[in-house]
Amino acid sequence: MLFNSYEFLLVFLPLVVIGYFAIARLSALAANAYLAAASVCFYAWWKLDFVWILFASVVVNFAIGHKLSRDAAAGRHGRAILVAGIVFNLGLLGYYKYADFFIANVGAHVGLLHVALPLGISFFTFTQIAYLVDAWKGKAAEYSATNYLLFVTFFPHLLAGPIIHHKEMMPQFADARLKRFDWENFARGLALFTLGLGKKVLVADTLSPWANSGFLHAQSLSFVDGWLTMLSYVMQLVFDFSGYTDMALGAALMLNIRLPRNFDSPYRSADIQEFWRRWHMTLSRFLRDYVYIPLGGNRGSEARMLALFVVTFAIGGFWHGAAWTYVIWGTLHGVALVVLHFWRKAGFTLPRPIAIAVTFLFVSAALVVFRAPSLADAGAILSSVAGLKGFAWQFTVPEWNWIPRTHVPPAELATGVTTALTLALALVLTFTPRNSNDIAESLDLRFPRTSFAYGLLLAISLAYVQNATEFIYFIF
Repeated sequence: MLFNSYEFLLVFLPLVVIGYFAIARLSALAANAYLAAASVCFYAWWKLDFVWILFASVVVNFAIGHKLSRDAAAGRHGRAILVAGIVFNLGLLGYYKYADFFIANVGAHVGLLHVALPLGISFFTFTQIAYLVDAWKGKAAEYSATNYLLFVTFFPHLLAGPIIHHKEMMPQFADARLKRFDWENFARGLALFTLGLGKKVLVADTLSPWANSGFLHAQSLSFVDGWLTMLSYVMQLVFDFSGYTDMALGAALMLNIRLPRNFDSPYRSADIQEFWRRWHMTLSRFLRDYVYIPLGGNRGSEARMLALFVVTFAIGGFWHGAAWTYVIWGTLHGVALVVLHFWRKAGFTLPRPIAIAVTFLFVSAALVVFRAPSLADAGAILSSVAGLKGFAWQFTVPEWNWIPRTHVPPAELATGVTTALTLALALVLTFTPRNSNDIAESLDLRFPRTSFAYGLLLAISLAYVQNATEFIYFIF
């Protein structure tokens, strides 16, 4: 089920909110069970065949985590059990997400499996790996199967994050005070959800045809085509993914549950380290705590530390998908951190506006590699952007050839102008000081114009829902 669908907006979400607080008046455990059952239904709505994979993952991890917690409490180490749990999770993820990649690249004389990728498997796998490690360290103990099922399947984060920790969620699920309906949380949650819905259906989906067409014609782009392709995708991605996150955080807040932030105006970063503190923040946290630090982190020599930068981000890139373009995208970010390390060590600095521009250009160029179907297409687009094919301003992509023409059908002209204005607006909004989380938190709920403005945005967004598309991160 999509957040940006009428089934979710007009049926599922209202029933979940009303039912949850109504049942909570009778029993907190029953309310959690209701929310867990609703979350499983939310997942099953997409494809019933995937539910058994989710259940298998939950059952195995719950059993292993229970054992690790008891061993930690008794002073036993349990490393072998932890390793077995991690192997199980990586094996499950590897089979469904990477089997064909390894078969194709190893050159084995075996046909591709063409296994369907279960939705959200990357996210619920990483969530549970973090849980197992925390249980092994004695930082997480969960003895309620119902609460654990809710922790993993909680519908706002299930399909595309944020990646959550046991210690930040379970106290909220257990807090009786949070089982009472809160008008302020509901209003702020609805406002944040509305902002996210607007980001998705009004901005990201409007830019999607331009981005898709540009990458489809990668080999023939002119200088201006290349820039429009790159900027359209860069803006589409951030509004699509941060829009999902806003909707996830907003839906959870309506239920008095606070999920961790995942975006904090990332394109306003002045260096690549700051970027990863603002972009997909829960993934950055996971890679730091469960990959970089266990591999050695800042311990050891400088060379080892810098090598771990590259390895960690290469793993992060590979987590996104079974393609070399993802691995190279992650590696580019790791190398950028190495360059930043030596830049700072040499004492170099740039004025912040220039540093932001340089970081944005690097991030944008790397995202071309991330999105391109092949390295050849990525190279062709970046060559156009860099002017290596000349600086001609002719338009070769069909979606843009209305620009130089004098007689354009009204419908085509309206679509083109709307998309161009949306791209310009997206660029402006991206570099403004306040983001959607800050806006929702500082909302003056007593101001009538506020309610009218959000009501209008919600109404307009609902009108566009019928043309809504899947979220980009569903493929990861």
